[in-house]
Amino acid sequence: MNLLTINNVSKRFGQLPVLDELSLEVDEGSVFGFIGKNGSGKTTTMRIIVGLLKADLGEVYIKGKKVDFGQTATNHMIGYLPDVPEFYGFMNALEYLRFCGKIKGMNPADIKLKTSELLAVVGLEESAKRRIKGYSRGMKQRLGIAQALMHNPALLICDEPTSALDPQGRSEILNILSQVRERTTVLFSTHILADVERICDTVGMLEGGKIVFGGKLDEIKGRQRKDRLVVQLEDLGVGALETLLLELRALPYVQRCFRAGAEFTIDVDSVSEDGQQLLRELVARELTVLGFCVQEPSLENLYLDVIK
Repeated sequence: MNLLTINNVSKRFGQLPVLDELSLEVDEGSVFGFIGKNGSGKTTTMRIIVGLLKADLGEVYIKGKKVDFGQTATNHMIGYLPDVPEFYGFMNALEYLRFCGKIKGMNPADIKLKTSELLAVVGLEESAKRRIKGYSRGMKQRLGIAQALMHNPALLICDEPTSALDPQGRSEILNILSQVRERTTVLFSTHILADVERICDTVGMLEGGKIVFGGKLDEIKGRQRKDRLVVQLEDLGVGALETLLLELRALPYVQRCFRAGAEFTIDVDSVSEDGQQLLRELVARELTVLGFCVQEPSLENLYLDVIK
């Protein structure tokens, strides 16, 4: 069942088109990775979903209820973590979550229970009484997720939650998002494709104001599976490598070939039939082959194929 539905949403800022009849659906209980280049319109889309921006055209629905610009009735179903969350630095985490609970209209007993529960979920129990102004970027992101979950939202929206974090901080945030999928649907935007592959089951790529591919991640990879080989050679120098590139492109069974340094990525008609022939071609040229493997589909490869 669809939790979030976006129908033909368009948005311009002056003469700059950002969203062009954007449509997407997010299933209930999924972790949806919203990917695209910086400036592709991910944040604009999220702000429209939470009613902070007005779409020029189109409609957004959460659980069948229409999202309106401004004070919208759908907001009680959403938890939102912006890309750069702001806090009252003089408060500690305990005080801040209780404050958020009051703003959301929760009763005191529920506030106390949820505050304790969520501090444990995001790993801030031992730091709960420290002033927030002394928190690291990663700790603030974790606190931001906790405040977004205070009222048990049906949809948790996180805008670039791992941006600018070190590897440990990124891992902590991704672990939390993976855990909370048991209690809410998660939509998070990012340009870090490895993060999406790690925890998402569905994905949508925004390019040119539209979703250019989307759906179940495993199914997308299956549809995009190619007979692709990656060959790592000893460095021969730029001139020799460029000559080899042209020679490989001329082989009758090679569909496409490109290189990065001494690494060649080669699309062939059939890996099973042409892989050994290609290897024989390289050996016949007395080249030192350091690596030779079949490349499995990855989100990064799909992304690069689309934007090329």
